[in-house]
Amino acid sequence: MLKSLLIALDWSEVWATLIPLLVLCLRPKQPTTLNPIRIYVLLAFILNLVIDLIAAFKNDFPSWPQSNNPYYNLQSVVRFICFSIYFIKLPQASFHSLRKLLPIVSLIFFVVNFGFIENFLEPQHLSGNLLAAEAYLLLIYCMQYYLSALREDSVELPGDPNFWVVTGLCVYLVVNFFVFLFYVPMIRVDLKLAENIWNIHNLAYIIFCTFLAKAFYGPLRPQHTI
Repeated sequence: MLKSLLIALDWSEVWATLIPLLVLCLRPKQPTTLNPIRIYVLLAFILNLVIDLIAAFKNDFPSWPQSNNPYYNLQSVVRFICFSIYFIKLPQASFHSLRKLLPIVSLIFFVVNFGFIENFLEPQHLSGNLLAAEAYLLLIYCMQYYLSALREDSVELPGDPNFWVVTGLCVYLVVNFFVFLFYVPMIRVDLKLAENIWNIHNLAYIIFCTFLAKAFYGPLRPQHTI
């Protein structure tokens, strides 16, 4: 039983992403504000499938693609880009300049980190710096969304699909920020412990995908659909 549960957790980044994808298949018409999230979910499924296939069958591959760590780094970049576009396009008047500034900050970090500190294609471990920085900047987006919604008092939060997207993302980021920050040091100290800690990430990812599915399944607004 425990072994089966661990196997399910190991593959959760694939099957959990299928939850919002299935809802999208059932309800293809979505608010245009959710378009970047739809793109993210599709790309996340493809990248997670590659990541888990490499992890499961890496001994059957040639030497060069045996590490899935660069794909985790790539997914972090994809996630930040998609959610940055999403937050920037949200119809909220507050913190508009801040929302446009954060991608510039992330680009500066990316150039400095991978130009002088880390290797984006590092096969031994994923980039804890990248994942932690992504989580920090996306959390700023989340906080400004909540503050803007409360200040403008223009929507009933639990009934708004954007509320479920942002809340799911916020849960995922809050749970995983310190996992990302200390994951590489944990690998160096105790690889087995690091692998077990990653199950926390997988559980948070399941919650994240469930919230995205709720957002896609929520009430539609015909005047803003495509």
